[in-house]
Amino acid sequence: MSSQAFIASARARATRLSSVAAIVAAAEKLRAQGVNVIDLGAGEPDFPTPENIKDAAKRALDENFTRYTAASGIIALKEAICARAATDFGAEFSPSQCSVTVGGKHAIFNAVVSLIDPGDEVLVERPCWVSFPEIINFAEGRMVPLDTEGTDFHLTADQVRDAITPRTKLLIVNSPSNPTGRVIAAPEFRKIIEVAAEHGLWVISDECYVQFVYPPGKPNSAATLPPELRERVLIAGSLSKTYAMTGWRIGFVLGPEAWVTEVTKINSQSTSNVNSITQRAAVAALTESQESVAKMLAEYTRRRDWLVPALNAIPGVSCGAPEGAFYGFPNVRGLMQECGFETSKQLADTLLYDYGVVLTGGSAFGIDGYLRLSYANSLEAIQEAVSRIGRMRQERS
Repeated sequence: MSSQAFIASARARATRLSSVAAIVAAAEKLRAQGVNVIDLGAGEPDFPTPENIKDAAKRALDENFTRYTAASGIIALKEAICARAATDFGAEFSPSQCSVTVGGKHAIFNAVVSLIDPGDEVLVERPCWVSFPEIINFAEGRMVPLDTEGTDFHLTADQVRDAITPRTKLLIVNSPSNPTGRVIAAPEFRKIIEVAAEHGLWVISDECYVQFVYPPGKPNSAATLPPELRERVLIAGSLSKTYAMTGWRIGFVLGPEAWVTEVTKINSQSTSNVNSITQRAAVAALTESQESVAKMLAEYTRRRDWLVPALNAIPGVSCGAPEGAFYGFPNVRGLMQECGFETSKQLADTLLYDYGVVLTGGSAFGIDGYLRLSYANSLEAIQEAVSRIGRMRQERS
């Protein structure tokens, strides 16, 4: 038997483990050791999946709906996705413009690798979700970051226009944003897509948090764009956040039929299809009562309204109010300086290992000096976490 060591491919070696996944693993290890850990790291609703969705999955099992489906998903689900876009945003899509994926990440991954050739440039606002750079790198594209700290983390059409080169092929837009919680206002969103279309770019609109926009704001989608702009935009959607279905692994793409067809081809050679039972549950999620979504948004609003002033009360911390999603993204540079930390990761590691608070350092999202706090946890847990941050400052300053 050969003793030759396994050597991974260059593509695999160039791909890093998700920093958020690494933090989750570290937190689990501490819990196993009996540490009282408060998790504000994971982007995962703390609510149970609504009963009607679980009931639909049980019916699917009872009816032995347990076989392969079409690679693009069952027709009832694709029709439900299109109907939801029509109800929420007044947009008309056909099932041929939809493909079901294993969560929103799978939707974005397949969308990128089905479009990007080696050396193609992809515009992405920074800070950004941790997987965007890795997916682009996997496709052998080149990420071009659009720094948004100077615009309070709001991407603008001018920023997009200034970054376009002859190699630019794709723009990825994420609103509401992970990690900042910022929402691009509908007029500016349209201007951004107009600039992209004017220069022949394709656009992925990551709308995994689209239903979680705080009043007086309202959900906005690329689905509201006129047809001549929508023909260059692929919507990447997910049921994970909206319906507390993270473990069910269900997402979708919605957009130009030619692009969707390529996404489905990749589905067919990688996953075959999304879990059949999950697909039936997703039909119920999209077509039945949306009351659970409103309840989650109301609770996120309550938590946000407590968290932001509490963070701002800590010397050295400055946090704007997120307009969507369920993340706070405070500037902690003053706190770092006061407590002797050179990076936000060092600060996050100290809070994890010495104080049992799970957070994500801003460098994971492309910008140092910030922390991402998920308030998808109980208000009591959030209050205790902020208390521990304050105690850390007192003990180390």
